[in-house]
Amino acid sequence: MGNTDRMIRLLLAVVVAILFYTNVISGTLGIVLLVIAGVFVVTSLVSFCPLYTLIGVNTCPANK
Repeated sequence: MGNTDRMIRLLLAVVVAILFYTNVISGTLGIVLLVIAGVFVVTSLVSFCPLYTLIGVNTCPANK
C-alpha cells in the first residue's frame, strides 16, 4: 500500500470519527461507518489491505 493510499484512509477515518462523535452521523449508519474507519486505520498502520490482494490492486510504487 502506498503512502498516499495510507494517508487518505487515515484522513477518512478521522473525518468519520469526528462526524460520529459530534452526532452528525448516528445510529446504525454511524456504527457501520465507525467500524469501516477502524478497518481503514488498521490497514493503514500495517500497510496491507487483504481486499487489494483479492482484486489485484497495488498502490505501492516500490513493488511495480
